[in-house]
Amino acid sequence: MEPGNDTHMSEFLLLGFSEDPEMQPLIFALFLSMYLITVLGNLLIILAIASDSHLHTPMYFFIGNLSFVDICVTSTTVPKMLLNIQMQSKVISYEGCITQMYFYLLFAGLQDYLLTVMAYDRFVAICHPLHYTVIMNSQFCGLLVLLCWIISVLHSLLESVLVLRLSFCTDVEIPQFFCELNQVVQRACSDTFINDVIIICSVVLLAGGPVTGIICSYSKIISSICVISSTQGKYKAFSTCVSHLLVVCLFYFTGIGVYISSSVLHNAHSGTVASAVYTVVTPMLNPFIYSLRNKDIKETLRRLFKKESIKGHLS
Repeated sequence: MEPGNDTHMSEFLLLGFSEDPEMQPLIFALFLSMYLITVLGNLLIILAIASDSHLHTPMYFFIGNLSFVDICVTSTTVPKMLLNIQMQSKVISYEGCITQMYFYLLFAGLQDYLLTVMAYDRFVAICHPLHYTVIMNSQFCGLLVLLCWIISVLHSLLESVLVLRLSFCTDVEIPQFFCELNQVVQRACSDTFINDVIIICSVVLLAGGPVTGIICSYSKIISSICVISSTQGKYKAFSTCVSHLLVVCLFYFTGIGVYISSSVLHNAHSGTVASAVYTVVTPMLNPFIYSLRNKDIKETLRRLFKKESIKGHLS
């Protein structure tokens, strides 16, 4: 890479997973399958919640929003990668890279904040059951989701604008399958001190804050469950939190893996794999976690499929 700046630099190169031509069809088929499963699975969750009035509760309202965001975060990265493989190209334009980075930060942040809101919902449901419907009314739930959107939009806008002020060298290669913020900033030729400070502050405040909120919520939930005398009561209370806990662990452990591999270890291959799990595998698994462990959603989906099956036979 040349040391000089290129003020007219118009594109980046996304190196992806492998440069071996024989691996490209396998990678294409794998990610296309995961993408289709992600979109279909999350759309089914949204359809089930929208079609059954019994699921019009705060918990399912947040699950529906999370499913929508899961579709968006995957759609931000995977289609471009599939297109590049199909076109046998690694190029993404400068404008396309900034746009992709903006929307990825937006939807990844929304995932983070929605999981925190969902933890608060479970806290109110278990620790204050008599006041649950009063506290978690539809207006308050809508305001919580709106607040998540506002914070995420402002954060992603700030990060993107700060990247716009950077200048890059020629032939900028990004060892990822999408424009990931840390990787883009690390490849700038100009001073990135402000960017680095903002990234660290964002991790501490916008990631550390939600994690703290989730830990506090579940510490109080566990304390409340321990007070319940009957084993059946304890099981029933905890079972409403298991799906959310599984999604939280999957989300944060893979997120930590991405941050460590890209910012600390600077290991390109492990960073790409961790990013794939974080951006593709986690959204794909969420519908299975919520549907397989949730009797209400399973029953609604069963009725929907049965209804469509009857319509098909009649027609």
